[in-house]
Parts: sequence; structure tokens; C-alpha cells
Amino acid sequence: MSSTHFQEFLKHISPKPLRVLHPEIPNSKYISIDLSEDNKQLKDLDVSKTEVLQNYIESQIHQHNGLVGYGGYNEVRTIYKRSQHFNNNEATERNIHLGVDLWVAAETPIYCPLDATVHSFKNNTNFGDYGPTIILKHNINDVEFYTLYGHLSLAFLENLEAGKHIRQGEPFATLGDATVNGNYPPHLHFQIIKDLQGYEGDYPGVCNKKDLEFYLDNCPNPELVLRLGG
Repeated sequence: MSSTHFQEFLKHISPKPLRVLHPEIPNSKYISIDLSEDNKQLKDLDVSKTEVLQNYIESQIHQHNGLVGYGGYNEVRTIYKRSQHFNNNEATERNIHLGVDLWVAAETPIYCPLDATVHSFKNNTNFGDYGPTIILKHNINDVEFYTLYGHLSLAFLENLEAGKHIRQGEPFATLGDATVNGNYPPHLHFQIIKDLQGYEGDYPGVCNKKDLEFYLDNCPNPELVLRLGG
């Protein structure tokens, strides 16, 4: 399926927006968070420090009377400079975000957006990495694709097995805190993936400029199904 056709498929996959957090949280309580290199507010903050980044995000949510911060797709970020996991080579620095982040408290339940089976899971322990990660496999109208959930708590990995069926709307994980999630403020990294390319329990969530065209094609904007922006 071409990129254009896949995006159209996702747009019409459900008459209602899909949810990975509690379905009763209204769109008005989701506050857009800008963590791009163009955000002048971040230039005066040392966002390499988890508590500084968390304070900034929480202040943005509070100022707008929200419950959840969200955003980040195709966003060029400087926050990854702190980690060699993304920057072991200046020529291939990975700093463009490929999913949507949902910033909310640790232990928040994560809900399955569509009927799925567990494809794979893994604790990705590099500094700045996903930490506990689950990949779900979906087959909707004979279209097969995947969703990735990063920065989870460890507890739910212990009870998983590949092939386990998870129903739409069923909670299947909770968010981890900075001690397990790659050293970030608590949040969910949610990413749609057309072709997993053989990965198990992991898939790049950040890429470099050279590979951006491929990854934007293979990982379309989750807003196509979440529809948080309107």
C-alpha cells in the first residue's frame, strides 16, 4: 500500500478518534507542547535535566488548564543531544521525532486503540531510550500495521507473551517514571509503523535528516487517528 493510501486508510479507520489514554479525557484537556529547537522558551532552560524538562511541561499543561500534554511528530529537538544513543556520529545525529508524545503522570493506564495482538516487547535500557516497550500488531480490513508504545512501566512486560490478543479499549500497560523510562519525564511515545523491518520490541522513534523521507513514509502522523488537534 502506498504512503498516500495508507494515510487515507488511517484517516477513515474509525468514525471516532482513537484513544490510548482514558477515553473520557476530552480534547480540550490535551495541551499542545512544543519541544522543537525553534521554541525560544527552551533556549534558556537546561532541558537535558529531566526535572527541568518536567517542570516546563507541567507548567504548560497547568497554564492551559489541561490534563495531558501532547505533540512532537516530525519535530526537530535538541533534547536528544544529552545521549550518545542518538549522537554517536555528528553526521548522522538523530533529532527528528517520529511519534506523538503524551505527557502525563507515571502509572497512567495505556489503552489499546484497536483490536490487536502482541507482536513483541523489550526493555530498551540505553540512556535516553524507550525503556519498557510494547509493539502491537493490527489487521484491519486486511491491512496489517503496527503501533509502538514506549516509556512504559516494567511490571506489565512480565505478564506478556507474543500473540496475546488485546481488545480495543482494553488497558494493557501503564507509564513508567524516569528510573525506568530512559530518564525522561513520564510520557507515552506512541508511533504508527507500516513496516517493522524485522525489529522486535524496538523501532527507531527518532531519525536524522538524511533518512527523514523514508521514516515519515513508514511512520505516518498518529494524529491521523488520535485527532487531538481538532
